[in-house]
Amino acid sequence: MSEIVYFEDVAIGASSEFGPLTVSRDEIIDFAREFDPQPFHLSDEAAAQTHFGSLASSGWHTTALSMKMMVAAWQEHPGVQAASLGALGVDELRWLQPVRPGDTLRGRSEVVDKKASKSRPEMGIVRTQVTIFNQRDEPVLTMKPIAMFRTRPA
Repeated sequence: MSEIVYFEDVAIGASSEFGPLTVSRDEIIDFAREFDPQPFHLSDEAAAQTHFGSLASSGWHTTALSMKMMVAAWQEHPGVQAASLGALGVDELRWLQPVRPGDTLRGRSEVVDKKASKSRPEMGIVRTQVTIFNQRDEPVLTMKPIAMFRTRPA
Protein backbone atom coordinates (compact mmCIF):
# COMPACT_ATOMS: atom_id res chain seq x y z
CA MET A 1 0.00 0.00 0.00
CA SER A 2 1.26 3.48 -0.77
CA GLU A 3 1.93 5.92 2.05
CA ILE A 4 -1.22 7.25 3.73
CA VAL A 5 -2.08 10.84 2.84
CA TYR A 6 -3.17 12.30 6.18
CA PHE A 7 -5.06 15.55 6.76
CA GLU A 8 -1.75 17.29 7.50
CA ASP A 9 -0.43 16.25 4.07
CA VAL A 10 -3.31 17.80 2.14
CA ALA A 11 -2.33 21.17 0.66
CA ILE A 12 -4.71 23.98 -0.25
CA GLY A 13 -4.48 24.40 -4.01
CA ALA A 14 -3.58 20.75 -4.64
CA SER A 15 -5.54 19.34 -7.55
CA SER A 16 -6.26 15.99 -9.12
CA GLU A 17 -7.97 14.76 -12.24
CA PHE A 18 -10.11 11.67 -12.66
CA GLY A 19 -12.04 9.79 -15.30
CA PRO A 20 -12.81 9.43 -18.13
CA LEU A 21 -16.11 7.62 -18.21
CA THR A 22 -18.47 7.34 -21.19
CA VAL A 23 -22.21 7.41 -20.41
CA SER A 24 -24.46 5.02 -22.32
CA ARG A 25 -28.11 5.44 -23.24
CA ASP A 26 -28.98 2.27 -21.33
CA GLU A 27 -27.25 3.54 -18.17
CA ILE A 28 -29.17 6.81 -18.33
CA ILE A 29 -32.52 5.05 -18.71
CA ASP A 30 -31.75 2.34 -16.13
CA PHE A 31 -30.76 4.93 -13.51
CA ALA A 32 -33.84 7.02 -14.28
CA ARG A 33 -36.19 4.04 -14.04
CA GLU A 34 -34.93 3.25 -10.57
CA PHE A 35 -34.16 6.65 -9.05
CA ASP A 36 -35.53 9.57 -11.10
CA PRO A 37 -38.31 8.36 -13.42
CA GLN A 38 -39.12 11.67 -15.05
CA PRO A 39 -40.12 11.37 -18.72
CA PHE A 40 -37.19 13.41 -20.10
CA HIS A 41 -34.77 10.91 -18.50
CA LEU A 42 -36.64 7.91 -19.93
CA SER A 43 -37.23 8.61 -23.65
CA ASP A 44 -36.22 10.86 -26.52
CA GLU A 45 -39.87 11.36 -27.41
CA ALA A 46 -40.77 12.72 -23.99
CA ALA A 47 -37.57 14.77 -23.78
CA ALA A 48 -38.32 16.30 -27.21
CA GLN A 49 -41.35 17.95 -25.64
CA THR A 50 -39.17 19.76 -23.08
CA HIS A 51 -36.28 22.20 -23.02
CA PHE A 52 -33.91 19.19 -23.11
CA GLY A 53 -34.91 18.30 -26.67
CA SER A 54 -33.52 14.78 -26.35
CA LEU A 55 -32.72 12.21 -23.67
CA ALA A 56 -30.76 13.70 -20.76
CA SER A 57 -29.21 12.00 -17.76
CA SER A 58 -30.64 12.77 -14.34
CA GLY A 59 -28.46 15.22 -12.45
CA TRP A 60 -28.39 12.65 -9.65
CA HIS A 61 -26.99 10.13 -12.13
CA THR A 62 -24.27 12.60 -13.15
CA THR A 63 -23.48 13.17 -9.47
CA ALA A 64 -23.24 9.41 -8.86
CA LEU A 65 -20.96 9.01 -11.88
CA SER A 66 -18.77 11.77 -10.45
CA MET A 67 -18.39 9.79 -7.25
CA LYS A 68 -17.67 6.62 -9.23
CA MET A 69 -14.82 8.35 -11.09
CA MET A 70 -13.39 9.92 -7.91
CA VAL A 71 -13.38 6.62 -5.99
CA ALA A 72 -11.77 4.81 -8.93
CA ALA A 73 -8.97 7.40 -8.88
CA TRP A 74 -8.56 7.02 -5.10
CA GLN A 75 -8.31 3.25 -5.51
CA GLU A 76 -5.34 3.81 -7.83
CA HIS A 77 -3.68 5.64 -4.91
CA PRO A 78 -4.62 3.62 -1.82
CA GLY A 79 -2.90 6.06 0.53
CA VAL A 80 -5.56 8.65 -0.27
CA GLN A 81 -8.45 6.27 0.26
CA ALA A 82 -6.92 4.97 3.50
CA ALA A 83 -7.16 8.45 5.02
CA SER A 84 -10.72 9.12 3.86
CA LEU A 85 -13.38 9.02 6.57
CA GLY A 86 -16.37 9.90 4.38
CA ALA A 87 -18.02 13.25 3.95
CA LEU A 88 -20.25 15.66 5.84
CA GLY A 89 -22.10 16.65 2.69
CA VAL A 90 -21.83 18.69 -0.47
CA ASP A 91 -22.32 22.43 -0.88
CA GLU A 92 -23.31 24.25 -4.04
CA LEU A 93 -24.17 21.25 -6.24
CA ARG A 94 -25.02 22.58 -9.71
CA TRP A 95 -25.98 20.78 -12.91
CA LEU A 96 -24.79 23.15 -15.63
CA GLN A 97 -25.37 21.21 -18.86
CA PRO A 98 -27.37 18.08 -19.67
CA VAL A 99 -25.35 14.88 -19.96
CA ARG A 100 -26.36 12.92 -23.07
CA PRO A 101 -25.87 9.34 -24.24
CA GLY A 102 -22.32 8.95 -25.54
CA ASP A 103 -20.90 11.85 -23.52
CA THR A 104 -17.48 11.17 -22.02
CA LEU A 105 -17.03 12.73 -18.60
CA ARG A 106 -13.89 13.58 -16.67
CA GLY A 107 -13.34 15.54 -13.51
CA ARG A 108 -11.04 17.87 -11.66
CA SER A 109 -10.87 18.44 -7.92
CA GLU A 110 -9.01 21.25 -6.15
CA VAL A 111 -8.54 21.64 -2.41
CA VAL A 112 -9.94 25.06 -1.46
CA ASP A 113 -9.93 24.90 2.36
CA LYS A 114 -9.01 22.69 5.29
CA LYS A 115 -9.63 22.91 8.99
CA ALA A 116 -8.73 20.71 11.93
CA SER A 117 -11.76 19.46 13.83
CA LYS A 118 -12.05 21.02 17.29
CA SER A 119 -14.28 18.26 18.64
CA ARG A 120 -12.64 15.28 16.88
CA PRO A 121 -8.84 15.59 16.96
CA GLU A 122 -8.47 12.35 14.97
CA MET A 123 -9.85 14.06 11.86
CA GLY A 124 -9.78 17.20 9.80
CA ILE A 125 -12.21 18.70 7.31
CA VAL A 126 -11.15 19.22 3.69
CA ARG A 127 -13.27 21.23 1.26
CA THR A 128 -12.75 20.78 -2.47
CA GLN A 129 -14.12 22.35 -5.63
CA VAL A 130 -15.08 19.60 -8.09
CA THR A 131 -15.89 20.25 -11.73
CA ILE A 132 -17.07 17.58 -14.15
CA PHE A 133 -16.51 18.21 -17.87
CA ASN A 134 -17.87 16.57 -20.99
CA GLN A 135 -15.79 15.64 -24.05
CA ARG A 136 -16.10 19.23 -25.36
CA ASP A 137 -14.51 20.53 -22.11
CA GLU A 138 -17.83 22.09 -21.12
CA PRO A 139 -18.51 21.99 -17.38
CA VAL A 140 -21.60 19.86 -16.73
CA LEU A 141 -21.49 19.74 -12.92
CA THR A 142 -19.86 21.65 -10.08
CA MET A 143 -19.94 20.91 -6.36
CA LYS A 144 -18.03 21.52 -3.15
CA PRO A 145 -17.69 18.29 -1.16
CA ILE A 146 -16.84 18.50 2.54
CA ALA A 147 -14.65 15.49 3.30
CA MET A 148 -13.23 14.12 6.54
CA PHE A 149 -9.59 12.93 6.61
CA ARG A 150 -7.65 11.09 9.29
CA THR A 151 -5.05 13.14 11.12
CA ARG A 152 -1.59 11.71 11.57
CA PRO A 153 -1.38 9.52 14.67
CA ALA A 154 0.56 11.08 17.54
